[in-house]
Amino acid sequence: MMTHHFDPTILREYDVRGVFGQTLGAEDARAIGRSFAARVIRGGGRCVAVGLDGRVSSPILEHALVEGLAAGGVDVVRIGLGPTPMLYFAAATLDGVDGAVMITGSHNPANHNGFKFVLHGRPFFGAQIAELGALAQAGAWTSGSGTVSSADVMDAYVAALLRALDGLDPAALARLALAWDAGNGAAGPVLERLVARLPGRHVLLHTAVDGTFPNHHPDPTVEANLADVRRAVAQQHLDFAVAFDGDADRLGAVDGLGRVVWGDQLLMIFAQDLLARQPGATVIADIKASSALFDRVAQLGGKPMMWKTGHSLMKARMLETGSPLAGEMSGHVFFADDWYGFDDGIYAALRLIAATIRLHTSLTDLRSAMPAMVNTPELRFPVDEARKFAAIEEVRARLEAEGVDLVAIDGVRVTTPDGWWLLRASNTQDVLVARAESTSEAGLARLLAQIDAQLAASGLSRKG
Repeated sequence: MMTHHFDPTILREYDVRGVFGQTLGAEDARAIGRSFAARVIRGGGRCVAVGLDGRVSSPILEHALVEGLAAGGVDVVRIGLGPTPMLYFAAATLDGVDGAVMITGSHNPANHNGFKFVLHGRPFFGAQIAELGALAQAGAWTSGSGTVSSADVMDAYVAALLRALDGLDPAALARLALAWDAGNGAAGPVLERLVARLPGRHVLLHTAVDGTFPNHHPDPTVEANLADVRRAVAQQHLDFAVAFDGDADRLGAVDGLGRVVWGDQLLMIFAQDLLARQPGATVIADIKASSALFDRVAQLGGKPMMWKTGHSLMKARMLETGSPLAGEMSGHVFFADDWYGFDDGIYAALRLIAATIRLHTSLTDLRSAMPAMVNTPELRFPVDEARKFAAIEEVRARLEAEGVDLVAIDGVRVTTPDGWWLLRASNTQDVLVARAESTSEAGLARLLAQIDAQLAASGLSRKG
């Protein structure tokens, strides 16, 4: 009986992820294919779409994955190189497709790679990913001879994206001037086709797909990676600029003054635009988002909902609640009003254009109107895997015993007169994550002191 044992570090909460040639290789990809095929077939499915990003190792992993899927008895439709949301689009629109697997290392270092999954239109994560490992270890695979075909969905995807601009004032669109930074990631070819069909003035940066990422790392949540779009905005007098991570399921943006518009601030703008058309809608944001966002959604007549961090968890919550809009600090934005409910940085960029036009306000003015909050970035510090969740549980128990005002859906988020602070265990790394936000520097210092006191009570420190 054939079996396979994965390196235990690669089966993560939201995806499979490892270092190519060290913890992840072609045999792992083949086994992932066999295990996922078994899950698809036992769930009554038959066909899986497969896509890949531009990393150097992606073609090797894609070839092995497709072999494993076909040997497991499912038919495979290969859609080729492109962003993760293009694969999600294929899974949602191609006839007969039951599941999808994307080979991508997302925003991780160039030598990392991995797999993201969809099954029957729903996110595939947590216990389901652990089950792939169990199936491989037991050799509980299906067998067959699945067919392998190819489908070019890029033009259909671009045409669908453009529907985000339907009904907008053509003159307003023609006045816009934007920069788009693909970061040498998988978004490049889509952006080239998309921008060719857009009115206005557009500057494309780093659209050549290059898995060594020669210009900057493709992670728009790190401010240093936005230097090129900031320079383009300043030198070419642009309205704003957008940037994408390696597989383009996340959006970064800077306004006309070069200021970063962070994930929760983007969601404030999207919520304002959406709630004008869908009064009372539920808007979901992750537990790391600013209190200004939740306050703004309520002020606009929406129903703000705080939820756990993680793109798979967010998509699942949207399905449960019927929410048309959700987002995370990390730049994942999910639209289910005129889109498919998955995270798509390119579609979000077009919705940002649409929002500025429908609201008759520039992104710069929208950003300037937001309340001035003093906050930390995500503070990440290493804690042993075996300790990280237990430490959070200790903090929660102490705070609850003191009668503190807290939310404990994902770590602990504590509200005080100074603002709020958060302490949670990462689902993807051996770290604790802290964040705090106040209206003053003195208030922020008091919040950080509370975090430090709780960590010290559990024998830990932010300084490692």
